[in-house]
Amino acid sequence: MDIVIRQATPDDYEPLGDITAQAYLQDGLLDFGESDEYLGELKDVAKRASAAEVLVAVENDHLLGGVTFVPSGGPMADIATPGEAEIRMLAVAHKARGRGTGEALVRACVDRARATEGCTAVVLSTQRTMHSAHRIYERLGFARTPGRDWNPLPHLDDITLITYELTL
Repeated sequence: MDIVIRQATPDDYEPLGDITAQAYLQDGLLDFGESDEYLGELKDVAKRASAAEVLVAVENDHLLGGVTFVPSGGPMADIATPGEAEIRMLAVAHKARGRGTGEALVRACVDRARATEGCTAVVLSTQRTMHSAHRIYERLGFARTPGRDWNPLPHLDDITLITYELTL
């Protein structure tokens, strides 16, 4: 398996948006399915790429997945404080799961954070049901930070995102 992690190009935006949207839909992570407002955010890779670093995993010219890396203080940060980088919207195509793609994307984000002067930690939010992702984070040394758990939609009580942090 020769997975290459690289910066997303405009040619990657639409297929990565589709992979991300399908991953969230197929995993039942959107409360309102196809009508979920967040689906548009997941599909809009060009918007993310204009405000953060979007990385893709590619094998033999096939796009496997991607992740959004938000450097310290980036406008796409949900929970990062000064000096922290944030990982968002990690998604791997269903056919590419179980082969280390997600872990390779997370490792690339951690490497970028370590190379960023003044960056002391990497943080992320995840849904309680994303057990495969949790295993990746824990295997790479991330620790749960329950004090930072939050609800992106306060009018819906059942959507609490759990958080992780990796101290660099």
